[in-house]
This record gives sequence, C-alpha cells and structure tokens, in this order.
Amino acid sequence: MIKTKKFPLSTTRIILLSFLVTILIGSALLALPISTGSGEAVPYLDALFTATTATCVTGLVTLPTATTWSVFGQTVILLLIQIGGLGVITIMSGLMLLFNRRMGIGDRLLIQDAFNLNTMAGLAKFVQRVLFGTLLIEGIGAALYMLVFIPEFGARGIWISVFNAVSAFCNAGIDIIAENSLCNYATHPLVNAVTSALIILGGLGYIVWWDLLRVIEGRTSRNRRIFRHLTLHSKIALTTTAALIAIGAILILLLEYHNPLTIGEMSLPDKIQVSLFQSVTTRTAGFATVPQENLTDAASAVSVILMVIGGSPVGTAGGMKTVTVAVLLCSALATVRGKHSTALFGRRISEESLKKAVAVAVTFLAICLGSTVLLLATNDVSALDAVYETVSATATVGLSRNLTPSLNSFGKLLITATMYFGRVGPISLAVALGGKHENQNSISEPTEEVSIG
Repeated sequence: MIKTKKFPLSTTRIILLSFLVTILIGSALLALPISTGSGEAVPYLDALFTATTATCVTGLVTLPTATTWSVFGQTVILLLIQIGGLGVITIMSGLMLLFNRRMGIGDRLLIQDAFNLNTMAGLAKFVQRVLFGTLLIEGIGAALYMLVFIPEFGARGIWISVFNAVSAFCNAGIDIIAENSLCNYATHPLVNAVTSALIILGGLGYIVWWDLLRVIEGRTSRNRRIFRHLTLHSKIALTTTAALIAIGAILILLLEYHNPLTIGEMSLPDKIQVSLFQSVTTRTAGFATVPQENLTDAASAVSVILMVIGGSPVGTAGGMKTVTVAVLLCSALATVRGKHSTALFGRRISEESLKKAVAVAVTFLAICLGSTVLLLATNDVSALDAVYETVSATATVGLSRNLTPSLNSFGKLLITATMYFGRVGPISLAVALGGKHENQNSISEPTEEVSIG
C-alpha cells in the first residue's frame, strides 16, 4: 500500500491563514445590510477593505466609519481590531487557557511564531499576562475617555470611549467620533494625552512591559538604576522610541510652525501639543488631529520616515520596527568604523539578529516600492500622495493625504493586499513562502569577495 505524503502547514502559514480567514468572515458580516446605518449593503469591495484595515489594525478607510456603519457594523469592526491587535493565535490560546485545556507543542510553536519569541518557556503565562494587561490598559483608557465623551455625547460616549481605547491601544487609528478623525480635539489635553499613552504602550511591545515590571519589582534600596538592568531589547526599544518621538515632534514643529493650514494660527503650547501628537501617531497609530493633506512636503517626508520605522517588536504596532532600524544603523556605523561586530549598550548583536533585520527591511521596502509603482500606474495621484498611502498601508499606520476614498477598484484591492502583507509581517511572509530551510549539514558554496558601494 502506497502511503500518501502529508504536507502539514508551517506555523507561519497558519498565522497568515488565520488573519485571512478573519478578514473574510469580517467582510461577509460587514457586507450585510444590518451593518450599515442606512440599511443598504455597501459594495463588497468596501466591506473587504474595511475588514482588512480593521484586522490589520491599519486605519485607512474608503467609507467614513462614524457615519457609514450601524452599531452592529461598528461592533464587528471593534472585534476585528481587537483580534487583529492581539492576533488570532493569542485569542485562541487565551480561550484554551480559559477552559483549562493544556497547550500542546504545536500550540506553543504557534504562539512563539505569532509573537516572534526566541523561546517557548513560560508561553502560557505570557499569553495570560498579555490578555490581562491589554484589557486592563484598554479599560483604564476607556474610563479616562469617558470623562470627555460622556458629557459631550451622553450615553453614546461610553461606546465611543471603549471603541477609541481599543483602537488606540491596538494602533488601529479608527474612530467613530467624526469623519475628520480627532481634528476636533487637536488641542484637547486629556484626549491627546490618553490617546498618545495608549499608542505608545501598545507600540512598545509586551516584552518591554514585563521587563520593566521585572526590574521595578526586583530593585532594592541600594540599586535604583532601572535602565541599567533592562535587557538589551528593552533598552533599544525604549531609547529609540523616545528619540524618535522627540526628534519627530521638533522637526514637525519647525516645519509646520508658520503653516496656517495646520498649526500656524495656534498658540505655542498648542503647536507643541499637536506636533507631539503627530510624531506619536505616525508610529503606526493613524489618528489625525490635523488634515494630513495640509502638511508641508517636508513635514510629510518626516512623517513617512516615522511611519517606515514604526513601533517596537512583539506589540500592536507595525512598520520595520525600532529595534530593526537601530540594529541596521549601528551595523552600518560599525562597518564604517572598521569594526568586525555590532554592539549596543555594551552588548554584541548576534549575526542571526543582523540577518533578520536585513530580511525585514528588504522585504518591507520591496512591498512599499512595488505597491507605490502599481498605485501610480493605475491611479491619477501625485508621487507624494502615493508614497504616503502605500507606506501607511505597509506599516499599518492608517494616515492618508485624503487619497483612500478616491481610489479606483484596483487601487482599493492593491491597498487591501498591502495592508495584509504589512500586518502579517515581512519576515513571517518570507519564511512562509520560502519553503524549507537550508540543511545546515549541506556543503556550502565557495566564498568570493565582491565590490560593494
């Protein structure tokens, strides 16, 4: 009897498929008449686009979220955002733990790949802490939002607060307040502070959370230097995040200072507040307190750079990630200085980490470049608007220079695919489509030097 050879799905392929299935189910629900406020079904392409932008926590929309969708439709979108932010595998693992089902080796491998972790030790506890921490922070954020939105919107303010808190923490950038995002609250201190805090916490990554808690809980009266005892990953993520937010805010403030269409007519404190929020939201959040199409070209270029970098690994943010960019820059500087290894904070970066960083950057930029060329070839748009749109989609940011609603059918499908590839992660996509790994025992090819630069 001839045995048929089985081809089991790899963990990365399962992750890719889990997001795809979630998007398809969400699009089917959003295509129902009950999902719209008017009771008339939207075109399926718009339903698919919305389901993708929610599941991929991007925020680009072809239809206004606040006025198009009914409470049922908004609930579907909110669930997709939460599932997309945490990951389908995390949700499934949490349900397994809730019903006291033991996690097998396959489940652990899925979680490890879903969070891009280096070890399978303590994964059950990790999932529990992720779910608990997420719900706790979103709950606190919603409660703070209610101080603003309940007095303004009444009972509906509760729903708006919950929706906004989940969307901000998951770096989705979708809101149900108005069609102009958070522009009406551009100078509102509490809304700015809560939204920024949720974005940053979600974008820092769960590994940084637990590392900070570990050091804070373990410090003694004699040793209060928290930063010194953090892991290298946390040090890179925290310093890069702080530097990017500060530098981004300063550049945007200087470049937009006299622009009457954005912050030119505001007081200095308000200018600083809006510039700081723009720097934070470009780190893959997608909320806007100023119309992005009104930014100067220079400020738009700064925003594109911030979007490309994005947040930190093992969190809800997208982009190439802070640690990836920091490793690549330090590797380049080390090469220029003639050093044989890359070091940060007194620790040498492994060759494997460098290879992964290069793979992520190349794949990310390839998706951006391909999407930009296709968008320019099929839609009558300017180069700046196209780059802004495709980078925003690949980095799952959600900011747009008011281009998304005017895209033709091919443009919508293109951005839908770009958001999906950007969310599942360039490195996961490369591994999933790359087939089997090379046999470590195989004979390697001869080495030969080539000219670089």
